[in-house]
Amino acid sequence: MSAGSTAPKPGDPGVRSGRTAGPGRGGSRFGRLLHGGRLLQDGAPGGPVLRLLARWVRRPLLPAVRLWRRNIQLRVVAGTLLMSLGVVLLLGLVVIGQVRNGLLDAKEKAAQSQAAGGFSAAQDKAATTPPVPGGQDGGRAGSSLTWRSTLVEQLASGGQSAFNVVALSLEDSDGPASRGARASGEVDPATSIPGELRHSVAQGAGTFQTYARIHYTNGKHSEPGLVLGKRLNDAEGTQYELYYLFPLTQEEDSLTLVKGTLATAGLFVVVLLGAIAWLVVRQVVTPVRMAAGIAERLSAGRLQERMKVTGEDDIARLGEAFNKMAQSLQLKIQQLEELSRMQRRFVSDVSHELRTPLTTVRMAADVIHEARVDFDPVTARSAELLGDQLDRFESLLADLLEISRFDAGAAALEAEPIDLRQVVRRVIGGAEPLAERKGGRIVVVGDEQPVVAEADARRVERVLRNLVVNAVEHGEGKDVVVKLAAAGGAVAVAVRDYGVGLKPGEATRVFNRFWRADPARARTTGGTGLGLSIAVEDARLHGGWLQAWGEPGGGSQFRLTLPRTADEPLRGSPIPLEPEDSRRNREQAAAGQARENGARQVSLPVQPAGDRPTLPVPPRLPTVPRATADPTALPGSGARVVARTTAEADIGEAMASSNAEGEDGTRGR
Repeated sequence: MSAGSTAPKPGDPGVRSGRTAGPGRGGSRFGRLLHGGRLLQDGAPGGPVLRLLARWVRRPLLPAVRLWRRNIQLRVVAGTLLMSLGVVLLLGLVVIGQVRNGLLDAKEKAAQSQAAGGFSAAQDKAATTPPVPGGQDGGRAGSSLTWRSTLVEQLASGGQSAFNVVALSLEDSDGPASRGARASGEVDPATSIPGELRHSVAQGAGTFQTYARIHYTNGKHSEPGLVLGKRLNDAEGTQYELYYLFPLTQEEDSLTLVKGTLATAGLFVVVLLGAIAWLVVRQVVTPVRMAAGIAERLSAGRLQERMKVTGEDDIARLGEAFNKMAQSLQLKIQQLEELSRMQRRFVSDVSHELRTPLTTVRMAADVIHEARVDFDPVTARSAELLGDQLDRFESLLADLLEISRFDAGAAALEAEPIDLRQVVRRVIGGAEPLAERKGGRIVVVGDEQPVVAEADARRVERVLRNLVVNAVEHGEGKDVVVKLAAAGGAVAVAVRDYGVGLKPGEATRVFNRFWRADPARARTTGGTGLGLSIAVEDARLHGGWLQAWGEPGGGSQFRLTLPRTADEPLRGSPIPLEPEDSRRNREQAAAGQARENGARQVSLPVQPAGDRPTLPVPPRLPTVPRATADPTALPGSGARVVARTTAEADIGEAMASSNAEGEDGTRGR
C-alpha cells in the first residue's frame, strides 16, 4: 500500500481466507425440522421436550409479566431507562470513534514525518559513506551488516523510546526472511513486521504502512503499533528494508481513559434520567392509583370515600371532579334507596290495607253471584265478570305481598326432603282440565326413579304450577312434556312446549315483572304478570336456577335446577336447556346444508391441469335463537340460558297493566 492510501486500523476486520462451512447431513436435517415447524408438533421428536422447557422457563417469568402489565409506573421508568441507555450508547460510540480517529490521524502524521526524515537520513548516509575497496562478497556482506547496525543505532537514538528502527535484508527466493536483521529496543523483527508489509516494500519503491502488534524478545508484553517501511540502498549499493515502529500505547491509554469517562458519565446520566422519570410519573400515577382505589371502594358500597385534593393543577381538578361525581352518585343512590324503601313499604301497606275492603267486597260479590239467576242476562253477566275480576284482584294482592317479602329480605325457606315426582303430579292434576280445554296433553318423562331434594314444597309447587300453566296456555293445543332428572348434586325439572316459542333476547326478559311477550295474545286464565318473577325469586331462595330457552315457532323450554341438599352450590344441571329434538333438527338441517354445498362443489367446471379451482363459499347456516349461554352447566347438556333478572315496577304501572289485561283478555308469561 502506498503512503497516501488509507491504512487499516486496529480492530478493523481483516481479510480472512478459508473454506466456508456448509451444512452437513445433521445440520440439514435440523434445518428441515426447524423450517417445517416439526419440532413443536406432537408427532415430532423433541416436541414435548421443547414445550416442557418453554413452560419451565415461562413459569418463573409470570409474576414479572403480571407486574409489568399492571404497573404503568414500572413500564414508563423502564422505557425511559432503555431509551436513555440507547442514546448514551449511540453517543458514546460516536464520541469514541471520533477520539480514536483523531488520535490515530495525529499519530500517523507525526509518524510519517518522523519516518520520512529517517529514510532521508539513511539515504544520505549511504551516499556519503565510501565503499570498502577490494572486498569480496563475504566481506561486503559483513561490512553492510556493520553499517546497518550503526545506522539503526543512530536513527533509534533520536526517538527517545518514541519509536524503534528495524533494518532487514531484502528477501530473495532462496534466503530466509530474517537474514541480517538489525533492530533497536529488543524488537522481534520476525513477528513484528507483517509479511504483507514486507512483500509490499520489496515490490514497491514508496513508503508503506500498516497497523500491527509489536513483539519483544525480552519478555515484554506486545503492544499495538504503527509500522512504516521503505526499500533503500546501503553504502555498497545493496538493497535493504528499513522500518520504523511507533508504539500506540499512549493513544491506547488515552482512548481507555475516554471510554471509562464516557461509561461513568453515561451510567450516571441513565440513573439520573430513571430517577427523574420515576419522580415525574409518580406525581401522575399516585393520584390515578388513589382514584382507582376509591372507585373500587365506592363500587363496594362505601359511598363516603373521597380523594384528597392538594394544589390547583390538572390533577387537583381531576380530584375535585371525581369527588363531585362521587358525591352526586351518593346522593342519587341514597334517593333511589329511599324511593325503593318507600315503594316497597307502599306496596306492602297497600296490599295489607286492601285485604279488608276486598274481603267485604268478596262477600257482597258472592251474594250477588249466588242470586244472579234472578237477574236479567246483562246483570247476571256483570255478576260473573265481577267474580272473575275479584279472583284476579286477590291473586294480584297475594303476588304483591310475596314480592314485597322478597324485596324486604323477609322470605324464609322451609326446606325438607321431598320427592319432586309428587309435586309434579299435584301440579299436573290441577292443570289437566286446562290442557283438555286446549286440546292437548301433559306428558311426564323420567319419573321412574325418585327425584329427592331438600326444598320448600310450597314454593317449588308454585314455580312448577306457573311453568306448566304457561306452557299449556302458549302451547297452541300441542302436548306439554315435563321431564325430571337427577345427577350428581343437582335435580332438575324441565317443562317443554311446542307453541309460538320465544324471540331472540326474550329468554332473559321473560322473568321481568309485568313483562309480556305479545300484549295482543289471547289468554284463558288471566294473570298478574308477576308469576315468573316470583318463580325466579323462589329458585334463588333455594340456591338454584330458573332458566329459559326458546326459538320462534319451535316452542320453548323452562328448566328449574335445585341442589340436592340445602346450601350446596350448583355446578351444572342434569337436563340440557336446549331440548334434544331441537338439537337433532338443527343437526339434520346442518347435514342437509352440507350435502347441498357438496353437490354444488361437484357440479363445478373442470379446471385445466395445474390451476387451482376456486370453491364457492358455503352460505352460513341458520342460527338458532337462544339466550345467553350458561357457563356452569354440565358437559353435554347443550345450549344453556340463565335468566335471573327482575325489574322494579311501581304500583301504578302494576295496576295499569292489570287493568289493561282485564280489558283485552290477554296475559303474560
